[in-house]
Amino acid sequence: MIEVWVDGLCGPVNPGGTACFGYVIKRHGETVYKDYGVVGSGKDMTNNVGEYAALLRALEKIRSLKLDKEKIVVKADSRLVAYGMGIDPTIGRGWRIKAPRVVPLHAKAKRLARSMDISFQWIPREQNEEADELCRRAYESERS
Repeated sequence: MIEVWVDGLCGPVNPGGTACFGYVIKRHGETVYKDYGVVGSGKDMTNNVGEYAALLRALEKIRSLKLDKEKIVVKADSRLVAYGMGIDPTIGRGWRIKAPRVVPLHAKAKRLARSMDISFQWIPREQNEEADELCRRAYESERS
């Protein structure tokens, strides 16, 4: 099984700061790949842009590593990602994505995920420390 932890941030202000991403891919509990970076800065940047950037890059990397035929569980502390891509158990369906900057990112993620055996899970922030640390590393590297 493939487990993926994704995270994004936007600082020092959200919206309008610097959006960053981080993700970790594990196969049978062992880290296969991890990455982080800056999406961009300015008025169109939000934490949700960072979150979806992490998801997109992780899905693209899964495909390039030829892991896309295995069962995949994506874990996100962003309800927008987890329930936008999957099912919100409280309402029995996925969330509608409306933010103009996020809609195309969501659509691309849906296209990538369509051919995968994939599920999405919301997790508390405390369970996403490794991806969170990668986001912070990207943000700090941008500031220095």
